[in-house]
Amino acid sequence: MGKNNVALVTGGTGGIGEEICRQLAATGCKVVANYFPADKENAESWQAAQKEAGFDIELAPCDVTDFDATGAMIADIQSNVGPIDVLVNCAGITRDATIKNMDIDAWKAVIDTNLTSAFNVTKPVLLGMTERGYGRIINISSVNGQRGQFGQPNYSAAKAGIHGFTMSAAYEGARKGVTVNTVAPGYVSTAMTEAMPENVLASIIGGIPMGRMAQPAEIASAVLWLSSEDNSYTTGACIPVNGGLFVSH
Repeated sequence: MGKNNVALVTGGTGGIGEEICRQLAATGCKVVANYFPADKENAESWQAAQKEAGFDIELAPCDVTDFDATGAMIADIQSNVGPIDVLVNCAGITRDATIKNMDIDAWKAVIDTNLTSAFNVTKPVLLGMTERGYGRIINISSVNGQRGQFGQPNYSAAKAGIHGFTMSAAYEGARKGVTVNTVAPGYVSTAMTEAMPENVLASIIGGIPMGRMAQPAEIASAVLWLSSEDNSYTTGACIPVNGGLFVSH
């Protein structure tokens, strides 16, 4: 387990978030999964399923777009579970439309959930990490934040912003033992993507050089390495996990 005693994963009950929680728990971390309060019933069922599978994961209800509520959640975790050593900002939603057809509510919802939430959570957590001289922060972006995507101006902007946030935070943590990095997944096989029409799925997969979507475990493994005590020198990086869908230098 090393120094990593407590890990917080926002959006932890989602498809990618679940696997990140599991892999962190398998290393011996005390893992706390954040979820949107209105999803309490589903979150508790999820928690029970994780426990049955051998993963004892705590739950933390909070709307992470609410700055004050997020600060209260962090304080509660640090008081009742312990100081947060690993933070994974994984909370995210989509509200797709072209710029021409998008309304301001769809724009704000995605920017607030996918980008502003990272600031809301990171601010109090980073303070504690820098005071203790150790921490690992991983922000989940997207291939569409690197290359853009038709019909996702809000999502692409938020996910591009996530890495800008990562780079800035990395400078703040660099001399304090805190690394801050981004993981940018491509298309991942989750309940959401599996529900797509077959022709849409086929079109997406046809554009991926590896010929398949990622499995959540493949995203989580990148997060796990970045979150480890061994990762003491990589910071401000964006790690693409996209099967060759977008390749850059």
